[in-house]
Amino acid sequence: MADRTGHPTDQADTLRSMNPQGNGPVAPGTTATRVFSITSGKGGVGKTAVVANLAVLLARMGKRVLILDADLGLANIDVVFGLAPGHNLNHFFSGEQGLEAILTDGPEGIKILPAGSGVQRFTRLDSEQKMRLLEALDAMNNYFDFVLIDTEAGISENVTYFNTAAQEILVVTTPEPTAITDAYALMKLLSNQFHEKHFNLIVNFIKNEDEALDVYRKLTMVANRYLDISINYIGSIPRDKLMVDAIRKQQVLVQLYPESKTAGAFEALARTIVQEPQSIEPKGSIQFFWKRLLEFGGR
Repeated sequence: MADRTGHPTDQADTLRSMNPQGNGPVAPGTTATRVFSITSGKGGVGKTAVVANLAVLLARMGKRVLILDADLGLANIDVVFGLAPGHNLNHFFSGEQGLEAILTDGPEGIKILPAGSGVQRFTRLDSEQKMRLLEALDAMNNYFDFVLIDTEAGISENVTYFNTAAQEILVVTTPEPTAITDAYALMKLLSNQFHEKHFNLIVNFIKNEDEALDVYRKLTMVANRYLDISINYIGSIPRDKLMVDAIRKQQVLVQLYPESKTAGAFEALARTIVQEPQSIEPKGSIQFFWKRLLEFGGR
């Protein structure tokens, strides 16, 4: 399919036009930090790989990117990038280190706040720890265009906190029935208990685009019947053995195999995220970079 100018029409664009949002885009020249939580109802759907590849591509577009590894008991981001950070968020929450002291350099100029592994103590943050993190991020001298929060899988308190504190929620699922069911359960919880109304969807490990669109239709059909939410389909990633190879080599696929079909799918996804209209209206809950959001909203 093509538009009148002869350019191919993107299926994600078509689906987005079916789900128009009420929030207006940021005015030209206005730049606020965009905070995405990348989340899933089920483990094993490739969520961390999505975060890592998107971060690299956003950085290549000239964006200043921060990854926050919010899987506070089973860290993965440092492993994906082949890093061995000396400190992690456990040291921050225990009061041993400030947030800037644990910032780790990743590829392409990406900054990372790594999590720890095998420590159960911080898998359920209390209100004081949540507020400390909120204030520490707001007080950082570094300015970021994008913050990508890699949540743990499931519906724990930490998962709901990081999703509600982010501006935009990006749900990763696969065509497997259990993954679809768990993705819906996560959106249902966030909608019913935390009043989240807008979700972005990525379908990973697909055989073809029709399979991804079928997942989107199923979720939208059920959501329209039982929930007061909108689901914005923003793209899909094919199942690829090269992804397994990249993870095994502790490198990012878009760097290791830049000419692959999967790298192209990640590039399309990154462009979609950059081009999506940005809301500068707070959601009504405490959010990361709250002060900056209010500042730009006031303009």
